[in-house]
Formats: sequence, structure tokens, C-alpha cells
Amino acid sequence: MRLTLRVLPRTVIVLGFVSLFNDLASEMVVPLLPILLSGMSIAAPVLLGMIEGIADAVAAYLKLWSGRRSDSLGGRRKGFALAGYTLSNLARPLMGFAGGWLQLLALRSVDRVGKGLRSAPRDALVADATPPAIHGLAFGFHRALDNAGAVGGSLVAAAVLAWTLSSVREVILWSVVPGALGVLLVIFGVKEVAKPNLTREPLPPLRWSVLPPRLRRYLLVLFLFTFARASETFIVLRGHELGMSVVSLLLLWASLNFTKALTATRGGELADHMPRTTLIALGWLALSVGFALFALATSPLWLWLAALAYGLVMGLAEGPERALISDFAPAETRGTAFGWYHLLTGVAAIPAGLLFGGLWQVAGAPWAFAYGALIALCAVVLLVRWVRTK
Repeated sequence: MRLTLRVLPRTVIVLGFVSLFNDLASEMVVPLLPILLSGMSIAAPVLLGMIEGIADAVAAYLKLWSGRRSDSLGGRRKGFALAGYTLSNLARPLMGFAGGWLQLLALRSVDRVGKGLRSAPRDALVADATPPAIHGLAFGFHRALDNAGAVGGSLVAAAVLAWTLSSVREVILWSVVPGALGVLLVIFGVKEVAKPNLTREPLPPLRWSVLPPRLRRYLLVLFLFTFARASETFIVLRGHELGMSVVSLLLLWASLNFTKALTATRGGELADHMPRTTLIALGWLALSVGFALFALATSPLWLWLAALAYGLVMGLAEGPERALISDFAPAETRGTAFGWYHLLTGVAAIPAGLLFGGLWQVAGAPWAFAYGALIALCAVVLLVRWVRTK
């Protein structure tokens, strides 16, 4: 970690810690949503898939707009990041007051609107500030701190529930504290230098056909993979069905994210010295195997083992997956490229969540996880055969 901090630009390091605090706040809330929903309706799997899918899709169009807009402003991206983090951290604690699933859907959607405003400009900020030779390391480091925040949020929530008389809703309210720290860090810690040369020439039309061919192929494969990568909160829901306590579920969530954090930076480093598609394919293959194991898990112990194995290898792919976008996109339209990336994965989120949750409701959790494993395997084959990297 010390060597990584010496190599990476200050902007990348600060944004990494912003993500750490933001995810610490987020993961004090997100793994508790299946538990809240289970108390609101007997159709919790379908509602969970619908809420997560709609919330992601609401944000998807904003991600393309904000990325494109940050390009048109000559690379000025900090304002979008600040607005997005602020909005999410205002809406998220209010979920503790939600009295029904419609209120929960509305607040979760506002939270994801904040994500829509910040995601593409923030990813472009990371790429702008980093020499191309270490893009993999930069995105791997960012994902490592993002996952570390998820670990911290889950552990804080578990500790509060285990050692105090606080309720699930009170834990959600306390998420305002780390969220505020992340917003302050954006305000006072992120410095950007505008790139006026990026605005001398008009931007290309905002059309799919204008994107580089390899980027288009890669984005289409990612679109398919989104149907396999249903929200990981379904793992929590499965543990709830198997009789695990709330504290145990939070510890499971923390452990899953801890294993991803362990390998994320290393995955980024490896991706700077070998084809990124190799590591991405390995991570996606791990998801396929992991979901197959989730389908077979009939006890909390097997669910734990499957989650840990899944997290260890999935972490390798997270940094390279985004670094490959910066490889395929010209610098002057980098925000737009990340916008397309987030748009397509967000648009796929609604049918992906509904299919996964609906299959769970009708046929049971094993069939839903088996379906995810099959789709992930198909995405691996297409990635290897259709997307080429030097």
C-alpha cells in the first residue's frame, strides 16, 4: 500500500478515500434493505429485484449525461462528483424512516440519482489524473478502497446491532456520519486542473456508431454480463432464508467485500502488465462458479465458503474492467465513454433484477443462481472471442 501511495497521483488517492467513506455509509444501509423488505411483504425477492433494478436504471441515463457534460466543459468534473455524493448522502439516511416499499423505492432511486451524477465524471477524473501505464493500478486501488468501505460499513452496522439496543432503522440513520466525511473530502481534498485543449474541437455526436468498434463490442458484452451480475444483496437474502441472524448477515457481507478488497489492487497491477481481458474473464468465470456454488448452498456454512471464494477472484476483475474503458476511449471523450458504460449496465439492471428475483420467487434461489452462472459463462466466452486487447 505504501508503494502504491507513492506512485499514484494525489487526486486518485483522495478519490479512493472518498469512495471508502461513501461506501462505509452505503454498506451500513444496503445489506439491511432485504431485511426491511422481508418485514414489509412476502414477495421480498421480487421487490428487491425491482427496487435495485429501477434505482440503477434511474441513474443510468444521468451517468451518460454527466460524463458527456464533463467532457464538454473541458474536463471539469469535480462539481458533478460533489453533487452526486451530496445527494446520495442526503437521501440514504432517510431510508430509516421508510414505512413501505414505495417510499424505500423512491429514496433508493434518489440515492442512485446521486450515483448517476458522479460515477462517469469520477471515473474520468481517475483516468485523467493517471499516466496510461498505470491505469489498471489506479482503478484497482480505487476499487480496493471502495470494497474496504463496504467492509467497514457492514462491521459498524453489525457491531451497533450486536452491542447496543439500536434498531435496524437507527443504524441506517447513523450512516449520515461517514457520508458527510466523504462529501467534505471532495470539497477540500480533490483538486482538478481544467483541460481547455479538450474543448477546442467540437465533441463527436452522441451516437452509438461514433464509439470505437472495440469499445462497442466490449460494452455489449458488459450489457450481457449485467444479467448475470444481479445485486449481491441476493446473497444476503439467501442467508436470511437459511436462518442466519442479522449480525451474521452483516458479517457475511463484510467478509465478501473484504476478500474483494484484498485482491482489487493486485488485480489492477497485474492488468498493467498483461491483457486486461484475461483478468476480467477470470473474474467473470469466478462469478459463474460462485453462483453455481450459491445454487448448491443449503446451509450457512456453505454459503460462507461460496461467498469467500467468489469475492477473492472477483476482486481481480474490478479494476481492469474500468481500465479497459480508458484504453478504448480517446482522452477528449473519456467521460462520455464511461457514461455509455454506466448507461448500458444501468439499463440492463431492471430486466436483470426482475428476471433474477422473479425466477427466485417462482422456482427458488438455486434456480436463480444457476441462471446467473450460465449467463456469466456465456459472457466469458464472448469476451474472449469478440474483444481483443494488445
